[in-house]
Amino acid sequence: MDLFDYHSQKDSYGQRPLAERMRPRRLAEFIGQPQVVGEGSLVRLAAEQDRVFSMILWGPPGCGKTTLARIIAADTRSHFVHFSAVLSGVKEIRAVIEAAREQQRLHRRRTVLFVDEIHRFNKAQQDAFLHHVESGLITLIGATTENPSFEVIAPLLSRCRVITLNRLTDEDLSAIAIRAVNDVERGLGRMRLILEDEALAAIARLADGDARSALNSLEAAASLAGDGADAAGRITLAHVQQAVQKKALLYDKAGESHYNLISALHKSLRGSDPDAALYWLARMLSAGEDPFYIARRMVRFASEDIGNADPQALGVAMDAMEAYRFLGAPEGELALAQAAVYLATAPKSNSIYRAYGDVQAAVASAGSLPVPLHIRNAPTALMKGLGYGRGYQYAHDFKEAFVPQDYLPEELKGRVFYRPSERGYEKTVRERLDRWRQLRRKASDGDA
Repeated sequence: MDLFDYHSQKDSYGQRPLAERMRPRRLAEFIGQPQVVGEGSLVRLAAEQDRVFSMILWGPPGCGKTTLARIIAADTRSHFVHFSAVLSGVKEIRAVIEAAREQQRLHRRRTVLFVDEIHRFNKAQQDAFLHHVESGLITLIGATTENPSFEVIAPLLSRCRVITLNRLTDEDLSAIAIRAVNDVERGLGRMRLILEDEALAAIARLADGDARSALNSLEAAASLAGDGADAAGRITLAHVQQAVQKKALLYDKAGESHYNLISALHKSLRGSDPDAALYWLARMLSAGEDPFYIARRMVRFASEDIGNADPQALGVAMDAMEAYRFLGAPEGELALAQAAVYLATAPKSNSIYRAYGDVQAAVASAGSLPVPLHIRNAPTALMKGLGYGRGYQYAHDFKEAFVPQDYLPEELKGRVFYRPSERGYEKTVRERLDRWRQLRRKASDGDA
């Protein structure tokens, strides 16, 4: 290579997007996805031992699917082919298969075929791979953002392992951005820029788990902060906001803003204000809060502030969390919004919350009280001889499946912990319990 070739290659390299230049070249450089590429993991061992198997890499955009496939390609002695499901059809698939046969015949090399966006292949295109994956001629690595259960035909899916990749965390994205700023060879190191903490946090938050998005934002912000190799500057929050054309909402997941906003959402739900609840929900999601954190708080709210006033509330909250897990962003956000409105408009009761607190206090003060003999289990003759289970009355043998016997320890006999409200379904529960408790009191007075 002469001097002209060197500078030509160097200039071409510098013109490539930062996200492409910073793509990890080996597993040691890979950030995130420890469950997939960590020490001792199945994929890591397969790559290191050159024993690659057919797999489907399933995960959100920018989580490392293509990068992981390329690393595996670099580590394997197999013939590697990168194939785009968007640009290719059955004709191109046949050409790849013929080339794979030639590699096997002439060089005794197997072919590893990486298919990006495999979910875009129709059934006929996927069928064209099936036999050759089954025969071992081709080792298939597919990448998809869609659920393979719905997008990949069952016969092909059964011959592949599904490897699930998660969205990258803010910590992962921050580490990726810092590496890019400091890397002199492939990154922005020659610009000698300082990435301010607020700017770093905004890049990670606005990227929403996508490394490519984070690096694109960083590259644009860097171009605003410094315009040459000798320029010294700082990448600020303003640079990031200008680069992505989006205001980074004031938010700190570990600080006061985090707790203020979740408090505002919780109190709006408790105050039966669906409009405010939707507003604070949107504020948190727009600022990059973990949707599952919000969902968990709504599940807790359903028990703490609604309880049996509307027993459906807990199910609605759980269903919303599962819907988000299934759909992801942004579609799944609507399920969270639906749950927020339901919880805000449901009748409220903290009776279960208070009852459980009273029970915990009773347990703490009274200690381990013995179980009354009549409701103990009596699986042996010895236990029966000691009186275990003696006198127990089977509720289903009585009218309305109720019998006025005591179930609390003797020291807590007659204690009432749960006091239903007069709201929603708890009003019905209250009427039922009042009747039962009255029957228990009469039975207890009769025994006395």
